[in-house]
Amino acid sequence: MVRVMASGVFDLLHTGHLHYLQEAKKLGDELIVVVATDATVRQRKHNPVTPQNMRRELVAALKPVDCAVIGNDGDPLLIVEEAQPDIIALGYDQSFQDLAEKLKQRGIRAKIVRCSKYSGHDLNGTRKIIRKIYKNRLMDAPVEQ
Repeated sequence: MVRVMASGVFDLLHTGHLHYLQEAKKLGDELIVVVATDATVRQRKHNPVTPQNMRRELVAALKPVDCAVIGNDGDPLLIVEEAQPDIIALGYDQSFQDLAEKLKQRGIRAKIVRCSKYSGHDLNGTRKIIRKIYKNRLMDAPVEQ
């Protein structure tokens, strides 16, 4: 049985997330998804719109996902050591500095696979969705006279 691990923020789920997880699932038999903690999201990206427990629950409900867990704030590789995946599926835009070397140093023999970008439409990113909502809200706002 081939165990695949994928990770991400998954704030405001969209088809880009679904494409990533579907592609990751095709790499093996079991897909474990690590959802970033709120603290990690704040540190690396932005304030999350939805809390980590809600994001984990939504991701866990997706068809390709066998198991969804919340990551670690301190050492992101602890969860990788625990799960012992055969493959780590990275999103097209995820960057993990020296991941292969860090895995090797810890005796983790997972293959790293980069998933492709989903370009089905223009709402394939959380920030894009937020910008569109904001723009639509501005356009719908009553004009003061």
